[in-house]
Amino acid sequence: MSVSVNWDKIDNMLPVIVQEASTNEVLMLAYMNQEAFELTKNTGLAHYYSRTKSRIWKKGEESGNFQIVKSLSLDCDSDALLLKVEQVGGIACHTGERSCFFNYLNLEQKNRLNLNKEIKYDILDHLYHIALDRKLSPKPDSYICKLYAKSPDKYLKKISEEACEFALAIKDLQRFKLYSNHNKENFGEHIKDNPKYDAIYEAADVLFHMIVALADYDIHPSAILDELKRREGISGIEEKNSRDK
Repeated sequence: MSVSVNWDKIDNMLPVIVQEASTNEVLMLAYMNQEAFELTKNTGLAHYYSRTKSRIWKKGEESGNFQIVKSLSLDCDSDALLLKVEQVGGIACHTGERSCFFNYLNLEQKNRLNLNKEIKYDILDHLYHIALDRKLSPKPDSYICKLYAKSPDKYLKKISEEACEFALAIKDLQRFKLYSNHNKENFGEHIKDNPKYDAIYEAADVLFHMIVALADYDIHPSAILDELKRREGISGIEEKNSRDK
């Protein structure tokens, strides 16, 4: 009997349960589009589609924790996949845990999440997921939740304010380089005579509030980095002219 994925039913997004082949331990839940599915079958290495980054990724491409495919099984409706793998490196979750399923809901057990563990993904990814968590699970004492509680105007206003403060910090840095040797003015709001730190501080404020805004619409900050990479080697005028009118 011929078996194939019912791509139309799942809108080209196949849910994948991943198990360790030797123990049947559930490691993670991920998704594949048709291209990721074909890459997985043809290469023997697990490839998934990231819904937050809107791109295909090979498991282990950054961490080295690859998944060697041992078997693929479709469910009875051909709209979900069971993937049995050999987990190279012993770690499947991006937090550093072996399995993604380590947050136990049984109140009699301690939550095994180690908040002091080193985050293996970069700080942009970390902040993005914190913002998503605050959006989905509001906490009354959370600054991000207070931004989300009101209309988007709340965090959009903060982006505008912080961008203005960043511009002023850069202006101060310019003046510092011109006048510091003449002792005409003092500079440095956060650290005396260090306006460079002010520029970094205000830029961090801008970026933080941008991540909050992006997370509200499920746009991973790596999408912005990918767009910058796309523009690499293209002049600003050429890139502007290439946009759809």
